[in-house]
Amino acid sequence: MKRRTLLQWGATGAVTSAVPHFSLAMSRSPQYDYVLTASEQTLPLVDGGLTPGLAFNGQFPAPVIRAKQGKPLRIHFINKLAQETTIHWHGIRLDNAMDGVPYLTQPPIKPGESFDYEFTCPDAGTFWYHPHMHSIEQLGKGLVGALIVEETEAQNFDREVILGFKDWRLNKDGSFMPLSEPRHAARAGTLGNIATVNGKQLPVIDVPGNASLRLRLLNMDNSRQFAISLGEHQASLLAIDAMPVVPRSLTTQDLAVGMRLDIGITTPAEIGTEIAVYDVKGRFYQKIGSLRVSDVLRNTPPPPPKALPPNPVSEPDLSNAEKLSFVFEWAGAMTPVTSDGHAMNEFWTINRRAWSSMSHKNLPEPLAELQLGKSYIFDLYNATPHGHPIHLHGLIFKVLKSDKKDITPFFTDTILLEKNERAQIALVADNPGQWMYHCHVIEHMKTGLMGYISVS
Repeated sequence: MKRRTLLQWGATGAVTSAVPHFSLAMSRSPQYDYVLTASEQTLPLVDGGLTPGLAFNGQFPAPVIRAKQGKPLRIHFINKLAQETTIHWHGIRLDNAMDGVPYLTQPPIKPGESFDYEFTCPDAGTFWYHPHMHSIEQLGKGLVGALIVEETEAQNFDREVILGFKDWRLNKDGSFMPLSEPRHAARAGTLGNIATVNGKQLPVIDVPGNASLRLRLLNMDNSRQFAISLGEHQASLLAIDAMPVVPRSLTTQDLAVGMRLDIGITTPAEIGTEIAVYDVKGRFYQKIGSLRVSDVLRNTPPPPPKALPPNPVSEPDLSNAEKLSFVFEWAGAMTPVTSDGHAMNEFWTINRRAWSSMSHKNLPEPLAELQLGKSYIFDLYNATPHGHPIHLHGLIFKVLKSDKKDITPFFTDTILLEKNERAQIALVADNPGQWMYHCHVIEHMKTGLMGYISVS
C-alpha cells in the first residue's frame, strides 16, 4: 500500500487496530510496499531472561502486512539469517513463482541475499506469512506474521483486534529447549511450554465499549491445536481461513495449526468488563487472553455484525468432478540412518509415500496431476490416532462432508482431520503450478507428511 494511501486510510476513521504494538513495516522506497528483513533478535518473552529468537524487522509480533483486495503487493525481502530461507504467503492464491517453497517454486534465498515478492491478492481476509525452509527452527523461533487483505469496500466495524497464537519452548532463563523431540514428532507434535498471544502470556487487551469489533485469530504455532470459545459472550463466526461463511453463533470453533478465524462481537458498555478468550479441551475452558473495556464509544450498542462479502472462488462442478483418494498414515518404520550416523526420521506418509527431502536433486513425483479448470473431489482418510491440519497451497477447496462432524459446506485452505476421520473436499484446479499439500504440524510435515499437486 502506498504511504499516501495508507495515511488516507487511517485518517478516514475506518477500522483501526486495537493492538498498537503490531507496527507496520511500510517501505520508504517507491518501488516496494514493504521491506522485510529476517535476522537474529533477542526477545523479551519471559521475566528475567532474553530469548535468542529470530524476527522480521527486529520485532515480535512481526509487522502486520496490509494489502488491498485485487491490488498488487510488492515486498522486498532481505535474508540476514545464518541459514537459507524463503517466505510463504499462507492462504494467498498467487502466482506459483511467488509461493515461497524452496526448490519447488524458487531457489532458496541465501544468507545476505534478497528476493522481491510481487503478487495480487484476489481474496480478502486474514492470512499470514512464514518461512518454508528450516521450518521447525525458523517458525519455532519467531518468524511468523499476520497478512491482512482489506475488502474493496470498508466493512462496518469500529475496531479490529489481531490475536496471534504462538507457543515457545523455553527454559527459565529464556533459552530454547529442543524444538523437536522424535517421540513427540511421531505423535501430536512437540508442544511449547510458554503460551503467548501477540507475544504475551495471558494478555489483557483494551477495547472500547458499545463497539463492533472484528477479531482476527491466527494459529501461527508449530504444533498446538486450539478450540476457540468466548464463553458466554455472544459472538458471530464470520470467516474460516479468510473465506466468509453465513454468520452463525460461535460456540466452540477449531483453530488448527495454520488456520485463521474472523469473529464479530459487540462489546458491553461497562468499563472494566472483560471478555475471556478460551481454548476448550473437553469440559475444560483454559483462558488464553481477554479483552477489557477501557472506555465507551457510543451511548447505545451498534447493530450486530453483518456477513462479509464473498471472495471470488470457483464453485466445483460436483456432478462432473473426478475423484481422487488420499490416505494420511503413520509409517511405523525403523528410522533410516545416514553413513555418518545421522537419523532421518520418517514417521508419516501420504498414500504410503513419505516426503524424503527438499532438494533440487531429489524432487519426488507429484501426488496428483490435475487438469487446469477441471473440478475434483478428494476423499481424505486420516488413518492415524492424531489430528492433522491438511493445508493446500495456491488453491481453495470446499469441505463437503465428514464421518465425524456435521458439516455445512464451506470454503477453506486447511482442514483439520481428526483421528480416524474420513472427509470429502472439492475444488476447481484453476491456478496452474506445483502446489504443496501437507500437514501443518511442522514436525509431521518435516518427517514425511508432505507432497505436492501439479496443476497444468
